[in-house]
Amino acid sequence: MGAYLFKRFLLLFPTLLGIVLITFIVIRLAPGDPAEMKLKAQGQGLLADQAATSIIEETRKLYGLDKPIPVQFLLWFKRVATFDFGTSYKDGQSVLKRVGQALPITLTLNVLTLFVIYFISIPWGIFTSLKPAGLFDRLSALLLFVLYSLPSFWVAMLLIVFAAGGDYWDLFPIAGFISDGAEVLSFSQKIANVAWHLILPVVCLTYGGFAFLARFSRATMLEVIHQDFIRTARAKGLAEWKVILKHGFRNALIPQLTLLGTLLPALLGGSVIIEQIFAIPGMGRLGFEAVLNRDYPVIMAIATIDAFLTLVSLLISDLLYAVVDPRITFEARG
Repeated sequence: MGAYLFKRFLLLFPTLLGIVLITFIVIRLAPGDPAEMKLKAQGQGLLADQAATSIIEETRKLYGLDKPIPVQFLLWFKRVATFDFGTSYKDGQSVLKRVGQALPITLTLNVLTLFVIYFISIPWGIFTSLKPAGLFDRLSALLLFVLYSLPSFWVAMLLIVFAAGGDYWDLFPIAGFISDGAEVLSFSQKIANVAWHLILPVVCLTYGGFAFLARFSRATMLEVIHQDFIRTARAKGLAEWKVILKHGFRNALIPQLTLLGTLLPALLGGSVIIEQIFAIPGMGRLGFEAVLNRDYPVIMAIATIDAFLTLVSLLISDLLYAVVDPRITFEARG
């Protein structure tokens, strides 16, 4: 196991470097100049052309944007190697500080969403696989198909209208991660307040993944329960729940762990829309605003962290294979 982890970590860094390099090139090919956008944001867009050009050139020199792109990348990568993502072009704050404030919020939202998806979809898939083509299975297929087809931004707007102070009920807060003045609350009250704020965003992020994973869970269970070792277990006289959960479910869980490595990156990307709609100050909203302002240090920091989290989630899903199935080993065999 140790040798396998060592090799994976060795592969992680060149992969991360490649992702960051491609992201850097794509960002620099995008139209827009951070210096010009900063000038306009400061209300100096109506200056004389000569004065505006001078300020833009000084701003570009201040941020190192006047250097060749390869030099800019090497300078930026040198800072990243020392865990220094620089300062934001928009407000001059430390990028690491801004990301440090947004990352826990996004991870809380997405990890909670991932837990809810697996907690609901796997039992749902197992139950529907026990009686395929039955009434519940047919109704379930229709329901999941409809849920998978609904755009998350449309569902978010409906929830705001119906349940967050729109034209009907005012049950949940419409925006934010925690209420103003929550610092005076106790720890348990803060947890309850955050949960209250996250109910609607989690619903919007959950139903699509739930619909997909429930159908996938059903398909993998149907494939497993028709194999010979399941018939053998039943022939031994084992209880049906032991056959399904101990023998069937454990073998059907391996393909679902493979999806675990892809669901977290998908949720990180999908939370951009939801965080923007519900005004949640997470990584998605921070990245969206950084792209609009051409805030290169923030964009690159978010891309690097997202890539790292993606690679780590893939590694975790691989390691979970050995936990689910003891026959899987990562040690070299002679």
